[in-house]
Amino acid sequence: MQKIIIQGIQYDEKSSFQQGSSLAPPLIREALNSGSMNLFSENGITIETSRIEDKGDITIEKYFDIEAITAKHLNEGGKIFTLGGDHSVTFPIIKAHHAKYPKLDILHIDAHADLYDNYEGDKFSHACPFARIMENGFAIKLVQVGIRTLNTHQTEQAERFKVDVHEMKNLDLSKIPKFENPLYISLDMDALDPAFAPGVSHHEPGGMTSRQVIDLIQSLNCEVVGADIVEYNPTRDFQKMTSFLAAKMMKEILTKML
Repeated sequence: MQKIIIQGIQYDEKSSFQQGSSLAPPLIREALNSGSMNLFSENGITIETSRIEDKGDITIEKYFDIEAITAKHLNEGGKIFTLGGDHSVTFPIIKAHHAKYPKLDILHIDAHADLYDNYEGDKFSHACPFARIMENGFAIKLVQVGIRTLNTHQTEQAERFKVDVHEMKNLDLSKIPKFENPLYISLDMDALDPAFAPGVSHHEPGGMTSRQVIDLIQSLNCEVVGADIVEYNPTRDFQKMTSFLAAKMMKEILTKML
């Protein structure tokens, strides 16, 4: 059985509005190990196991160092769980996965589609990772859930890349398709309504509840080979609410990867 490697990627240089998500990884770990919660997910499985190895936090100097770090950890024989960081980290992470998983599905949970061809002149902005992933053929299927910010350009991009978009305005979790290939989960904390996750750079009302996200994760019946939790910004948080929510989601996703 494969081990799971946790890597903290402290990088937010491609945030377009507010930086701060580079501070997130140690604070999510702090919440997880605070004693306020136990280490069991709701499906009754503990993450307190020798199969999970935490490599700690890594300060990134150059953007594509993220790819090299992830590839190194993949070569150790593990599945990779990443604590970000802004959402730009997902592209180099998926790029590193492509050699091992040439047929990969992605479940992207977010308020934003992140499908811009470029944003403010940067093709690797945190607003662009899924455009880069799809144009490079790094995913067979991209399913996006929680989206509530589509504009004309991103709608065109979603059609171009045949993205299966499930918007908040008519969200029905029972209509999320089954995944046939190895699955990667990318959870942007602003998928959740700001009432549940105030600690994000982009407050986008009308979002998912914590229960909806947990139910979506628990409904998955496929091999989950990697995941990330991104865009938690501690400088915007209230009473550490979002760090504890991110830690909860971390437990739920990790036990799906075991």
